Amino acid sequence: MNVAIYCRVSTADQSADLQRVELEDYCRRRGFDVAGIFIDRGISGTKDRRPALDQLMADVRRGKFQAVIVWRFDRFARSVHHLVMTLEEFRSIGVDFISFQETIDTTTPLGRAVFAIVAAMAELERSIIQDRVKAGLRRAREKGKKIGRPSIAEAARREVRKIEHAGKTVRAIAAAAAAAGLKISKSTVHKTLQNQAS
Repeated sequence: MNVAIYCRVSTADQSADLQRVELEDYCRRRGFDVAGIFIDRGISGTKDRRPALDQLMADVRRGKFQAVIVWRFDRFARSVHHLVMTLEEFRSIGVDFISFQETIDTTTPLGRAVFAIVAAMAELERSIIQDRVKAGLRRAREKGKKIGRPSIAEAARREVRKIEHAGKTVRAIAAAAAAAGLKISKSTVHKTLQNQAS
């Protein structure tokens, strides 16, 4: 099994050797092939962007590894949300996850049960977010706010209003709109001019 090792230390003067050596020993004992070692040095775990972690995730998505091994959860994920979402992504693409210190190993039946719990948590979180969005949209509509982008017809009418149309025919205004890259029918031009006049 090709595996990737991920290590992180928070400050530049710290060494990741302890993490790396123990994880390499663990892989040897398990008979894993270490196909990549990714180390972020001097980077807080709360950072959204970490060069080595970003590269690891890109390689995982390309199918380079069958498992990812980390020293501890807090060396890997920036938050519980990040951990849950990442484990759900691993589960969906068939990549195992091992946290050495917490003895979480999804190559085992117990570890697979953890993956199932993580998947359920991820689904619950998605449902909660969807419910919040729907409730927000409902409240906005109740207050009379229009939701979403303006209709195509409204956007077209707005563009017609911008065109200098003094003395121009409806056909000429539609042609000017077309020259500006706008697909506006003559009937839309006509209705817009009527509304402006009233």
